[in-house]
Amino acid sequence: MCDRCETPGLLAGLFAKAGVAVAASNPLSQPPAEVETAPAGLKSPQARRRKLWELEEKYHCPVIGSCLNLDELKKIARKDGFSGNHFEPYQLHLEAVSLSYSRNAAAEAMHKLLERKYALIIQRFNQAKTDPDVLALWRECLERGDVAGPMWAVLTHKAAGPETRRVVYGDVHMLSHQIGAGQAADLRRLQWLEKQRGELIEETTRLKDAQRTQAEQLVELRQALQAEQTQSALLAPLLKRVRELESGQAMIGIGRQLMLAETQAARAREAEMRIQALEEKVGGLRADKARLTRERDEVSLERDALEQLWSAQEVPPVAACDGDCAACPNPLRGRCVLCVGGRTPLLPQYRALADRLGVRLIHHDGGKEEALARLPDLLNASDAVICPTDCVGHLAYYQLKKHCKQNGKPCVLTRNSGVAGFAAALTRLAEGRADIQSQT
Repeated sequence: MCDRCETPGLLAGLFAKAGVAVAASNPLSQPPAEVETAPAGLKSPQARRRKLWELEEKYHCPVIGSCLNLDELKKIARKDGFSGNHFEPYQLHLEAVSLSYSRNAAAEAMHKLLERKYALIIQRFNQAKTDPDVLALWRECLERGDVAGPMWAVLTHKAAGPETRRVVYGDVHMLSHQIGAGQAADLRRLQWLEKQRGELIEETTRLKDAQRTQAEQLVELRQALQAEQTQSALLAPLLKRVRELESGQAMIGIGRQLMLAETQAARAREAEMRIQALEEKVGGLRADKARLTRERDEVSLERDALEQLWSAQEVPPVAACDGDCAACPNPLRGRCVLCVGGRTPLLPQYRALADRLGVRLIHHDGGKEEALARLPDLLNASDAVICPTDCVGHLAYYQLKKHCKQNGKPCVLTRNSGVAGFAAALTRLAEGRADIQSQT
């Protein structure tokens, strides 16, 4: 939910194709500067390791998302009384992040679990006494692909300075963009393993057939010897030959072949288990692909809505409603729409789009600078609500959702706080496609 936890690169690329210029002054383009402050009751920033609630606000989202899995968060939620919207993963993450900002029972539980879970890694990092040593140890862990535990150890290390914590935050941030790059390599590895599995299955089948043929030959030989037992002249030489076959090098070779076949069969079973694990991983990657496809479709809809508004730039703004709204082609004409959150520098462009549609726009920054006490009055005074979820405070987000559900007020939640996202939200309101529908 925090605007520092989202990456604008994908949206910027899509808008560039449509001819939309992304402002160079975007606050997300550079990491915010950190100020080293000593928590209350702590004599010096290096006197002891930091607690979870003592970290800078932007570090809470990556710590909760990367260092704790969903099962661990659910266990803490059941014990300490927060629901996470019936354990829906995203809502559970949001509520856990919100609770970790201050010291409470849930935050203490998460801190204790992190300390216990990564105790060995923390002990290793405690051996680093200076800021450069901590940074060098982090880079060593990052090169091995070990991220979650070392990230927690560095962010809470008493010798880690603001610049080191910023470097760790940047490395983890960029690593999230590179996860998709490994998908192609995983698929190629899966194809190679499937080919190896087929070859092992064929080799196992061939060895089993050879073993079966040799066993049948031995059975036939024994039957022939038993049939000739009545011939005393041939009985002794034949029995001698059978003993040689049963105790000689032929049986030793057959035994070796059987042992080799069993070894190869065991390897085939292990390869099959590895393939099954990779198939499960591919299923997860396909789910990620479907999610990204849905997000791409949403961005396309926002782009189309902005293009439609641009095509009407020469049309004069709609005049205020004179009282007869039944004949208005735009159902939002003359209505009051509240925008909670979003980017304050883009507020004039929000208002320009609203004025063009004959909409009276009021705004609340979502708790960044304005007091949350004003939000209930603005919600009561509005006919509908728009909330860019990538740029709004957690408390304001939950408060407006609760109000809209209880009062049946139309509300559109958009993931993009840009001008295109706001235009798409207005279009959805005009078409009656709100995330929280009216009950009347």
